[in-house]
Amino acid sequence: MRPSASSVLIRCSKLEPLIERARMHWAGLAFASMSQNNHPILYAGVDVAKATLDLSLNGVSHRVGNDPKGHAHILKLLVQAEASGRKTHVILEATGGYEAALCAVLHAAGQTLSVLQPARIRHFARAQNQHAKTDAIDAAVLAAFGQAIQPTPAIPPSAAQSRLSALVGRRAQLVESRTCESNRAAHYREPVLCQQSRRLLKLLDTQIAECDLAIAAQIQADQDLAARAARLQQVSGIGPVVAAVLQAQLPELGRLEDGEAAALAGLAPYNSDSGPRQGHRSIRGGRAAVRCALYMAAMNAVRFDPILRQFYQRLLAAGKVPKVALTAAMRKLLLLLNRLLKKPTFQLQTAGPRP
Repeated sequence: MRPSASSVLIRCSKLEPLIERARMHWAGLAFASMSQNNHPILYAGVDVAKATLDLSLNGVSHRVGNDPKGHAHILKLLVQAEASGRKTHVILEATGGYEAALCAVLHAAGQTLSVLQPARIRHFARAQNQHAKTDAIDAAVLAAFGQAIQPTPAIPPSAAQSRLSALVGRRAQLVESRTCESNRAAHYREPVLCQQSRRLLKLLDTQIAECDLAIAAQIQADQDLAARAARLQQVSGIGPVVAAVLQAQLPELGRLEDGEAAALAGLAPYNSDSGPRQGHRSIRGGRAAVRCALYMAAMNAVRFDPILRQFYQRLLAAGKVPKVALTAAMRKLLLLLNRLLKKPTFQLQTAGPRP
């Protein structure tokens, strides 16, 4: 049965407000796009390798060495591109430290840059049906990612922050080496191997202690780092090592919203629902070093901090498995630390009777 003319008119009249709102929405987007084109940001992609750097700037590819001469040449090209009045924003991937020297040069020159997870760039390339992969193509994909996503610029670290990060990273490497050697030592039977292992473990312990002293000295030498470390250690379970890791690997702590802090640490639970199916929420991503430090801190906090102990035991009583309950305690601990640094007047309270 065909609808009558009157019913069609009624339906059209009901749709008119929606159509008008849609027109206004798209008109606003077009105006915003025109405004951006009047003052565009020029995104440049840099693919980083151990020995080379590939720069994609204005659709042109440049290859230089990953050395001071190459860094200076990239900076020169960026300055030349900004002569037309456009601000450049450099997009790089995190490549295990090979990008650190270039980032330091760009930060020192006041250049805007973002260091992103490689997985985000690969997913973006696949979404564009870009399956070929060379260094020049990767640099172009990085530039296109910046233009499309417009990521948040990285905050330039201070000299004290950079040195603390290097010391904390070195300590983590030594601890990992000590753990590996301790596991191997359990299987040694030859006397010479046992003797070598004991000497190596002793050397690693010495170097870890040296890193601890250097980290403590670096924190005490900087007034801001020392104040933040003292504030963090007011919480049960947070000692000098965890406080140093948080300051080195999560310097944004104290300037974040709760959801941002949880996501950066990889402690934000993500839904996995589809239609009528409701999957289990799980955590993913984030900064592994921060998460590992918070794991050890939470293990102590759920034993000695009254509030976190009650919170953890309440989750266990509700049927949560210990790993899920401990993850929730880690997230709660992180949000407490973020609030402590964000609000200097915030005071810790002891546990009281539940309402």
